[in-house]
Order: sequence, then structure tokens, then C-alpha cells
Amino acid sequence: MQSSTSLPAPGSLACWWLAIRPKTLFAAVNPVVLGTVIAFTAGGGHWLAAGAALIGALAIQAGTNLANDYWDWKKGADTAERLGPVRVTSAGLLPPRAVFAATLASFGLAVMAGIYLISRGGWPIVVIGVLAIACGFLYTAGPVSLAYLGLGDGFTLIFFGPVACAGTVYVQTLEWNPVAIAAGMALGLFTVALLAVNNLRDRAQDAQKNKRTLAVRFGGRFARWEYALAATLPLLLPIGLVMTGRASIGFLAVTALNAGAIGLARRIFSMPEGRELNAMLGATSGRALFYTLTFSICWVLFHA
Repeated sequence: MQSSTSLPAPGSLACWWLAIRPKTLFAAVNPVVLGTVIAFTAGGGHWLAAGAALIGALAIQAGTNLANDYWDWKKGADTAERLGPVRVTSAGLLPPRAVFAATLASFGLAVMAGIYLISRGGWPIVVIGVLAIACGFLYTAGPVSLAYLGLGDGFTLIFFGPVACAGTVYVQTLEWNPVAIAAGMALGLFTVALLAVNNLRDRAQDAQKNKRTLAVRFGGRFARWEYALAATLPLLLPIGLVMTGRASIGFLAVTALNAGAIGLARRIFSMPEGRELNAMLGATSGRALFYTLTFSICWVLFHA
């Protein structure tokens, strides 16, 4: 538990910054950035659509985080024994009603961004937007929530991966791009790796609160293998793109530059469950960002 002396003053802007969990926002930014790069190299880049997609993605991520903060407090899942970053509702830093209102406001902002995107992309964006917001809210909300049933990993993989990346390309070029779908899957896997670490860290506490994550359902060894595979499988995508002629051999630099992911995968098997795993969250988030940047730069240089 974080000491009270290190916490921001209750009700301050710093509390709201803490509430939206800024370190997790890269999971929303990465697929939009990569999708925009793919759209522009395909000759159909559109800055206004890219900006709206980014706003929508950030709003859904922030709304999901706020909903998670509120509903975990409401269900009693956040206690003094919490091993992860402090939660503002359970810590008494923000009133529950204010956090819930901010959740609705975040998803409302996503809807506003979505209205413009729908004007460009039509009914596919309606379907994507409704499902993304519904899953973000229901991630921890209500009696039957995705995280408590162990379904959060699938939501994370799909919506923070191919949906976000390929959707970003679609609202700009008005075409579905297979490379964007594959690239999005790679980024979604990194987000699954983050979730696997989080669930492994909290496995004992989640089991006590009947939060049936995959780590709780199948055990710590499963969660470690889930992390290892999710963190390393993205290394295969550049090889596949070169082999299928979608990129020149120079694109293999993405795999070479991101080989450090193998070290992270090995490290997870030697780390104990608990607070020590928080360091892996930062390392994995950094790896996902680096993968996005190297993929983007190399795609501009070496795409076919």
C-alpha cells in the first residue's frame, strides 16, 4: 500500500491524473500511431480522422480505467493489501460519485469523437464504437463483468489491437488493410502481456475477491506462459511481412531491435508473485512503445 505521505491531496488535479492511470494510455496511443503511419504510406492519410481516432481511443482507455477504479471499490476488490498502484476511490482521494461521473464523461467524449468518425466510415464504425464502449464499461461494471469472468484478456487483445489499428486506417483510407490488422494483433499481444503481469501480481488477492482472471482460473504458471508468448510473438510479424513480400529485408530490423522482449519473457519465470512484478509493467509498456516506434519508422523505410 502506498504511504499516505506520498499520495496527492484529496480532490486535487493530481488525483484525477492518478485516476486515469497515464502509464496505461500508451496502450491506446500505440495502435492509432501505427495505424496512421500505415494509412499515410498507403496514400490515404487523413489528419483530422487520425486526431479523432486518437481522442476516441484515449477517452475509452481513460473511461475504462475510471470504471475499473469505481467498480473494484464498489465490489470490495480494492483493499489495503493492494499490490498495484493506488486506486483513488478506495483510497478516499476522490468521491465515488465523482469518479463514476468522470467515467460517463470519458465515454461521452469518445462518442463525440465517434460521431465524426461515423460520418466518414459509416456503419462499421458504429459497430466498433458501441462494442468498444460497452466492453470498456463492462470490463469491471455490473454483476457479470469481463475482468471478473476472465474475459478481459480477449477484450484487450481485440480492441487494443486489430480493431484500434485497422480501424484507424479504415477511417482515413476507407479501406480495410491486412497489414494493419496483423500489426494491431502484435500490439494487442503486448497489451495482453501487461494484463498477464497485472493478474499474476494480484492472483492471491483476486482469488479472495472471486475475481476469476485467467491467472486465478489456471494458475501462476499459465499466466507466466501467457506473458512470455504475448511478449515474443510480435517478433514474428516482421519476418512474415518480409516473407510475403509486403516489406523488404531491411524490415527485419524491427525484430532485431526488439529482441529484448525475449529477455523479459525469460525474466517472468524467475520473478515471485507480488509487488516485485510492478517493475515488469513499466518494462513491458516501454517495450510496446519501442515496438510501435521501430515498426513505424521501418515501415516507412522498407514497406513494399
